[in-house]
Amino acid sequence: MANRNNVVFVVLFGMAVAATVLITVVYLATAFFADRSLALGDAVAVVDLNGEIAYDLGKIEEIGQYRDDDGIKAMLLCVDSPGGGVAASQALYEEIKRTSERKPVVVSMGSVAASGGYYVACAADSIVAHEGTVTGSIGVLAEYLRTEELFRKVGLEMTVIKAGRFKDVGSPYREMTEDEKAYMGALLDKVYEQFVRAVSESRGLAIERVRELAEGRLYTGEEAVENGLVDRIGTYDDALAMASRMGGISGEPRIVRRQPRRPLVERILGKYAGVMPPSRQERIALKYIIP
Repeated sequence: MANRNNVVFVVLFGMAVAATVLITVVYLATAFFADRSLALGDAVAVVDLNGEIAYDLGKIEEIGQYRDDDGIKAMLLCVDSPGGGVAASQALYEEIKRTSERKPVVVSMGSVAASGGYYVACAADSIVAHEGTVTGSIGVLAEYLRTEELFRKVGLEMTVIKAGRFKDVGSPYREMTEDEKAYMGALLDKVYEQFVRAVSESRGLAIERVRELAEGRLYTGEEAVENGLVDRIGTYDDALAMASRMGGISGEPRIVRRQPRRPLVERILGKYAGVMPPSRQERIALKYIIP
């Protein structure tokens, strides 16, 4: 009887171990391949650009992989973003531009595709927006937090020792001097001109015309079409069909879309686990973004 019980225990224990191993393997495989999608035959790759634009090497790598994949005949970039970092927007713009030299790229604008979101979209071969899409906002801003009044009320004072006249420009502990404001204004003017030049070259508009349309103004999708900032009014399905045709795909296109893989710590602690604490963020951030 004891031997029989031992055999039953061993069998049940073995089954439990096997089930645990199987579940672990399936979980790891799912976690590893969750952000990957393989194209079987001709396909359109759909890339999502949502929320504020940050410097994302993973997104750049994703676009590069689709560019080098011969099975991907066209790319559809879905933009729903108010913009973001200057360098981050420029990096994505260059990556999309390189891709458009190899295969067609179409942009489908969502609710908002403004400032840096519009900057990135300009690199595509064609831009499709809804009538009510908010776009444009060709401009740049720099913002910083001022805390000197708060420090004064609680009796705190910050001492800064610096080498370099503008080293602590934008310090939250004091007001900017007139020289510093002029310095930052000149810096923003240069970055603004980079934006204007990119729109002019990509959209085939005279640079003076772009300056007229710029100044941070927002446009509806309908207005953007009238002003040459967007190519046509349409839906996601319209943009997808256009990308498919431009890629030479007949019939219903095969879709390849990478699903983002969330880090384990984020899965455990929630979506705010990876947010950088304020003390570690940039003191002054140059952004192509709507306030």
